[in-house]
Amino acid sequence: MYFLIAALVLVLFLVYVSRRPSSFRYVRSATISAPASAVFPHVNDFHKWEAWSPWEKLDPATRKIYSGSAFGVGANYAWQGNSKVGSGHMTIIESRPSEFIRITIEFIKPMKATNTIEFTFAESGNQTVLAHSMFGCNSFLGKLMGLFMDMDKMIGTQFEKGLQSIKEIAERR
Repeated sequence: MYFLIAALVLVLFLVYVSRRPSSFRYVRSATISAPASAVFPHVNDFHKWEAWSPWEKLDPATRKIYSGSAFGVGANYAWQGNSKVGSGHMTIIESRPSEFIRITIEFIKPMKATNTIEFTFAESGNQTVLAHSMFGCNSFLGKLMGLFMDMDKMIGTQFEKGLQSIKEIAERR
């Protein structure tokens, strides 16, 4: 009898997890006192990410490989680091100067996933609102993890750190 109740509870739990949202989107933005033309190059060139990306600081020994274009469409960046940064690769697939960048990102470790990253640059006077977003599909494991971890807060906190670093770099110039 207890086995049947436990099995029923497990099945109900699994059904609940499977019905959670099948997609996600995390977005953060910052207002930077610099024109978009001064902010854009820091995102459009993977070589410059080391100066602002919070993930770079989690494992300074991360192995990096740059390939393809030097910057913009076709630029590729692969990494292999400790358990905090994992491994994967990114490719810039769309780049409109001082307006928009779209990147595909494939995580290999610690968990396989393919997502999309976007940066938008909205200029108003001497300021730029830079928005950083990531979206994709939730696997069953992703849905399960979302029950126990606030992924928006976890990812969003890293986005905020990165945006703050870009802000400091762009406003110094």
